[in-house]
Amino acid sequence: MAPLSDLRFPNCFLESPVRFLIMENLHTKGFYARDRRWHPAALTPGYKTSVARAPNQALVSLQAPSASELSGPDFSHLQMGPHDNDLLLNFNNTGLPIGERIIMFGRVIDQFGKPVPGTLVEMWQANAGGRYRHKNDDYLAPLDPNFGGVGRCVTDDEGYYRFRTVKPGPYPWRNGTNDWRPAHIHVSVMGPSISTRLITQMYFEGDPLIPRCPIVQTLNNPEAIETLIGVLDMSMSRPMDCLAYRFDIVVRGALQTYFENQG
Repeated sequence: MAPLSDLRFPNCFLESPVRFLIMENLHTKGFYARDRRWHPAALTPGYKTSVARAPNQALVSLQAPSASELSGPDFSHLQMGPHDNDLLLNFNNTGLPIGERIIMFGRVIDQFGKPVPGTLVEMWQANAGGRYRHKNDDYLAPLDPNFGGVGRCVTDDEGYYRFRTVKPGPYPWRNGTNDWRPAHIHVSVMGPSISTRLITQMYFEGDPLIPRCPIVQTLNNPEAIETLIGVLDMSMSRPMDCLAYRFDIVVRGALQTYFENQG
């Protein structure tokens, strides 16, 4: 089995559709005011847990942030383990995990296509049966003894990140009578300070459960939903091994990825 470090990005990846869109807008450089309509309302009754979490008072603006809110860790010199970004091997006990092997990769970039190097990207997910390795997950699907479901890496000089894992399974959740979460991978991107950590989810292109998901339905803008979907990229797949899904993350501006902890 070839190591994940052998993965190389061809020139065709530098010409991704997201990059084309950004390059076309370079002449409009400037401050982009956040479009509040891009994000769902804090209170969305169809997503039942938002009822208890939604604020019932006006939000408070932090006019004088503390030093800890303006500064943060430098991950450029963080020493990673040999398999931190390889979920096929980082929880290996008796063999390889069960499931469809995939590569998840992409770039973290800003609104003008500038790469964000040296930032920590973390991910976590359910196993191929749709169960998390968490004490509160009591879904009847079995745990995989060789799959932990977590990984991390630091973006390189061009903003690239990559993981090797298995495709997570969908799972039911106690929102409605028969609500299911689409297959998805949670992704965290650390900004220049602790207070600027961003969290999102990657869904898989073509999954029929995406439009049925009550969480996805909180987004009124179809373009926002598109930013959450990983696109199958055969040029980065490994023949007779695994498929690859590209998930570029835009951290600010008109083309930004939807982040679930931004309001």
